[in-house]
Amino acid sequence: MFLELIAVIFAGIAVAGVVMLINSATGARLPRWLAPVAAGLAMIGVTVASEYSWYSRTEANLPEGLVVAEVVESRKLYRPWTYLVPLSERFVAVDLATRRSHPKQPDQHLAEVFFFGRWAPISQLSIVADCANWRRAAVEAETRFAEDGSIGGVNWVSPPAEDPLLTTTCGG
Repeated sequence: MFLELIAVIFAGIAVAGVVMLINSATGARLPRWLAPVAAGLAMIGVTVASEYSWYSRTEANLPEGLVVAEVVESRKLYRPWTYLVPLSERFVAVDLATRRSHPKQPDQHLAEVFFFGRWAPISQLSIVADCANWRRAAVEAETRFAEDGSIGGVNWVSPPAEDPLLTTTCGG
């Protein structure tokens, strides 16, 4: 966050400097207000570019096996450009590399889910996915795993058929 602030400030200073150099080279024919307006527009442009590139930069740096299940896009009134191109502010990723299942319960998987947000710390949640019955549950302190692979003490949720978390965890 601090580095992005520094980048925005330097972009404003650089563009204002370029406009002042052009003004000096043209014999001071440009209006005096052009340098601060150009600096402000450059700062807004760098901020918008940073906001839009956050998701692609973060996704590109995910470790192997961490698959994005869902991206949450937003449109805000105070960001009118998001009505043209929605902004990706959050996403959910499933760690398929560490997904586990019991040999006697091959349709039930234990997986780690990670929640990423633009200005939020990364959150993690362990889930159990029952692919045969299309349901999932969060692993809590009351969760019990039996020797035969059955799972008890969970609150199953039956999401819609197009649930991205279950679709990713269950392999499509």
